[in-house]
Amino acid sequence: MPGIIPSRVTIDVNLSTLSANFRKIREAVPPLGVIAVLKANAYGLGLPEIASHLGSEGAAAIATAELSEAIVAQQATSGTIPILILGSLLPYEIEPAINAGFRIPIAGLAEAEAVSATAVRLGKPAICHYAIDTGMSRVGFHPEEAGALLPRIASLPNLVSEGIYSHFPTANIPNDAPTATQVGEFKKLLASLSGKGLRFPMIHIANSDGINNVPESYARPFTHVRTGINLFGSFDPLGNRRLHVKPIFTIRAYLAQVRHVRAGDSIGYGRTFICPRDLLVGTVAAGYADGLPLALSNRGTLLLRGKHCPVIGRICMDYTTISLDQVPDARPGEEIVCLGQQLNESIQMDSWTNLKGTHPYEILCAIGSRVRRNYIV
Repeated sequence: MPGIIPSRVTIDVNLSTLSANFRKIREAVPPLGVIAVLKANAYGLGLPEIASHLGSEGAAAIATAELSEAIVAQQATSGTIPILILGSLLPYEIEPAINAGFRIPIAGLAEAEAVSATAVRLGKPAICHYAIDTGMSRVGFHPEEAGALLPRIASLPNLVSEGIYSHFPTANIPNDAPTATQVGEFKKLLASLSGKGLRFPMIHIANSDGINNVPESYARPFTHVRTGINLFGSFDPLGNRRLHVKPIFTIRAYLAQVRHVRAGDSIGYGRTFICPRDLLVGTVAAGYADGLPLALSNRGTLLLRGKHCPVIGRICMDYTTISLDQVPDARPGEEIVCLGQQLNESIQMDSWTNLKGTHPYEILCAIGSRVRRNYIV
């Protein structure tokens, strides 16, 4: 039997740094609890491992986007921590979600009635969090309808009204007037519902951007915050960075070949780079299938021996070509750092997001499935 073949591309995930980031976030929002948002396979970093680790760190709950993720998170934490599904359930997801005891989002009257009817049929409670649309226009009740509907919904059989929440679209902008309006509308709704006898042990609106930019979103009457990208040491390109969290990941690959190319030769698809002179180049065994953005083509750098080696030509699915002018004695098999630190130099997430004109969420979620996730304690 052949031995285990190492992956060509690895993302190292430092769980000790993840713990430190979680503690910094928790210390920044007392006495509110911290809900860890681990959608999309924990933003590409590995849901089972991240969920298990944060469960042991004292996360108040884990939030996912869909049922399949919730099942993975529950298994990873052995059912010791609440699992909240955000957004809305599809009809076929209602029964298994109730059976599993997940915190179920309620985003409309018909949805609430379907959840109640299913819970009655199963003879089980459905623990619910009501989604309020204060400005995202994605899912949820508008505040003006919620004031009338939620007391009625809360009286439906087998529904347990545990939580209520909303979401910010532009909390990454400091002193954003629409965000302040959202907070005000949500607080007004909470006061109205309280006056009708409907109160919630879990109330949350702050996301990572809210924690960094909107202090009123992590003060009473709110009881919890939700954070995802800050757990991993990244931020939205805009806004304050009040939390001093650190990146928890490094993407590594290997130099596959070293070769000479002649002046006038083209490199890569589309012939986007023509050698101005004879060059020594390296072929790195990583490409856009592994998560390297195409936007790095002819603009980004990769690290070899702590030297920034420019990417030349278009990044391919499986390979990337770099100039070896700074490392003329490079050899195949040497380690390349695509994102993160090597010796005294680093390539930060901001450099990739700026080149691509995007945000770190997309970068992390684009890390390919063939990239090995390596967890460091």
